[in-house]
Amino acid sequence: MDFQKFPEGYSTGMYQCKKYGISKTTFNNGKSIKLYAEELGGSDFISMNFYSTKEKELLKPCEMSKAKVVDFLIKVKLLNTMES
Repeated sequence: MDFQKFPEGYSTGMYQCKKYGISKTTFNNGKSIKLYAEELGGSDFISMNFYSTKEKELLKPCEMSKAKVVDFLIKVKLLNTMES
């Protein structure tokens, strides 16, 4: 998974014609990433953790299917992240 497209902190993106607020927090020198996206004005959300170890990389969705998380990561289009 390429998490580099998501800036650290808060950004916004479009997914399935809906706008999402996206928060990314990186821990352990980039070996752990938490990503949470919430539909603005709606009830949908995406929540996941990603861990990179010497042996493997692990994507751990929170309370949803891995397929939903992967679809979001691939299809979300980031908007201007320099919002005021």
